[in-house]
Amino acid sequence: MKYGKVYFEEVQVGDEIPRLAKGPIQQIQLTRYAGASGDFNPIHQDDEFARVAGMGGVFAHGMLSMGFVAQALTDWAGAGTVRKLGVRFTGLVRLKDVITCRGRVLAKSSKDDVHLVDLEVWAENQRGDKVVTGKATVTLPARE
Repeated sequence: MKYGKVYFEEVQVGDEIPRLAKGPIQQIQLTRYAGASGDFNPIHQDDEFARVAGMGGVFAHGMLSMGFVAQALTDWAGAGTVRKLGVRFTGLVRLKDVITCRGRVLAKSSKDDVHLVDLEVWAENQRGDKVVTGKATVTLPARE
């Protein structure tokens, strides 16, 4: 992955970060995420189990969706720039969903040569339903 190079001076309140689309979500992706995270809850693997549990079938781990949002931030601002990321899971991500991660600049501030950008972030499915909402803070370099 080639990270973007964005400078603090170039960013304005209201700017949107580039969208990141992920999917369609496949079962193998959920299985791989279970292995990486150690979260083997059967509601993410066993469709019958998830239906009996009242979930309507398997769905993606919430933290996988949060990871997609974090990827959108680092793709835009660069590796190691995310200072804070807090999200709320507002909808289920189902198999075959396409998730688009988005963000908008809310504020900018500088102190002691540290340049911070606060963002509203979210992820939505192909129907436009938000599945993750939250806020993030990234650091950006200043132009020399």
